[in-house]
Amino acid sequence: MPQTTETMRPARSTAVWALLAACAGSAQAATIAVDVGHYLAAPGATSAYGDTEFGYNLALAQVVVQRLRADGHVVLLIGAGGDMDSLRARPAMAEGADLFISIHHDSVNERYLSTWTVAGKPQRYSDISHGYSVFVSPDNPHYAESYACAEAVGSAMKRAGFAPNLHHVMNDAGEGYVVLDPELAVYRSSLVVVKYATVPALLLEAGVIINRDEALTMKQPATRRRVADAVASAMSCLAPE
Repeated sequence: MPQTTETMRPARSTAVWALLAACAGSAQAATIAVDVGHYLAAPGATSAYGDTEFGYNLALAQVVVQRLRADGHVVLLIGAGGDMDSLRARPAMAEGADLFISIHHDSVNERYLSTWTVAGKPQRYSDISHGYSVFVSPDNPHYAESYACAEAVGSAMKRAGFAPNLHHVMNDAGEGYVVLDPELAVYRSSLVVVKYATVPALLLEAGVIINRDEALTMKQPATRRRVADAVASAMSCLAPE
């Protein structure tokens, strides 16, 4: 699930992006920062089987990065070491990029959780919610570009067979999000990593890991490749007019 705490560290210099671009060897490549949501000390949601969201986020982000690089993009992976506890530092590192994407997996409000037993241990689960959602912030200085890319990612995820998740706007969900496009599950939010990015930014909740079926599906390598393919195909949102 998204993170909400905020602190600050220095931004990545544009010289580093220039070096990465030179290594990529493609003058046409977009520069994309892929953020691994959460960190080891605060790993986010817990799946219906007891696995951490950080583990899911890292595994998916690595596949996304590999896929984007295969398309010739310059890609920086942020937070892979699991020790990055500063939310503002994450988008700050993306300064100079064309897009910042934060990778997450979702849960539900505590009120919807039930308990079951997995391998002899009690675990929490809820099957009320499933599917992907994409978040952008109107406070981002590049909101129009952020929204365009969020729409592109949402559309690509839907074409890939993933379901838009509208649980966040259920009357009793109590989450306070505003849906901008219910067909593609694009939401408006004040999440730190998208709000404080100085470049176009979006946060992707790839699936709901508190859901017993989806927790298993999202761990499958084939599913991660489908998500990565969808994200890669959406990068046409960065093409110059």
